[in-house]
Amino acid sequence: MNHFAPSRPGNEPDARDSGRWQELLDSLDVAELTDTFVKRVASIAGYDSSPLPTSEIERTGRMAFSAMLQGLRAGGLPDFVPVANDVGISRARAGIPITSLMTAIRLDYNVLWEALTSASSARDAELLVRHTWIVLRTVDEYAAQTQAAYMAERERMLREESSALQGRIANLFQDPRSTDADQLDAIAAELRIPQRAPLLVIGAAGDDIPALRVYISETERSGRTVYTHYLGDVLIAFTRRFDLDGPQATDVGRNLLKLRVGIVNADTGLSALRAAANTARALTRTITSEDHAALTWDRGWARLAKLGLQESGSGLLTDVDDALVTCGDAERVRLEECVRSYMKTGSIGESANELFCHRNTVSNRLHRFAKLTGLDPTIPEQSARLVVGWA
Repeated sequence: MNHFAPSRPGNEPDARDSGRWQELLDSLDVAELTDTFVKRVASIAGYDSSPLPTSEIERTGRMAFSAMLQGLRAGGLPDFVPVANDVGISRARAGIPITSLMTAIRLDYNVLWEALTSASSARDAELLVRHTWIVLRTVDEYAAQTQAAYMAERERMLREESSALQGRIANLFQDPRSTDADQLDAIAAELRIPQRAPLLVIGAAGDDIPALRVYISETERSGRTVYTHYLGDVLIAFTRRFDLDGPQATDVGRNLLKLRVGIVNADTGLSALRAAANTARALTRTITSEDHAALTWDRGWARLAKLGLQESGSGLLTDVDDALVTCGDAERVRLEECVRSYMKTGSIGESANELFCHRNTVSNRLHRFAKLTGLDPTIPEQSARLVVGWA
């Protein structure tokens, strides 16, 4: 890349510039900067037919402008800017040419400079001249970090495409009877994972795939190796199991739980990978627009059970819905709210605290629900229908 920041000129910012410079930066609106950028970037070759959704370009645009404004306040960017890594990786995975990416980043400079000049007055002319090199240098530093992340990801992609290991990994997802113990041993040695080491298996689909790709790259930067394979339209990633929450969890685990992915454990290692991947794929396909975090087996098993029953044509809660029609809308809301709380807590006392009512009120509502529907939420065998039906 040809850096487009000039060498530092002689007319440097004066100490008296600081207050007014901060005022100008305060007047810039990240949302407006992002909106302008998104409208213009669509005309750049490579972005006009990019698989990246507009929402992703908007998300990284907001983060990039926020980071650059901080850099303008401080006189430069830190050595590592997370959004630069994010943008470099995701654009590489989306197949956007490096020339198009650099053109888009130069557009960042144009948008910033136009906003600064629009916010300034005639008396700010000399101040802007003295700060031109800071704006150029800040954008240049962001461009350099983004380019480095892009090139590193492209190298990783080429390794994936050319590696015979991908063929072996694909064998793991075929009929398990086609992979005998000797083959598993050979694959395990190549993966540097003990054959029976417990694995963490992750699935992502559609617009959630880029976020998982970025997560994988960031995870590998921390020293952990992650392998990937496509099962149809779902990207499956797997690695040796690590803690996602609890006292032993790290940011690697906690950040994974923030993604819209399906997560399953393969407790017996590579021999269980295929089954775990199929379950992760199934979980992924039950994720809805209302989900904003990972769907683990503990959270998602009821959805899978419900899906299976629906596909068989079973009306799981038809009789319950018909019975509750006899209630008024307000009573139905109170009854369902009470039953859901009790099934979550398993305790009348805890549900009473959660719903801000008396224990007797909870007991009465549970009894009323059972009388109306014939399903007693306090009996596990009967409440299981509700757990699945309301999943």
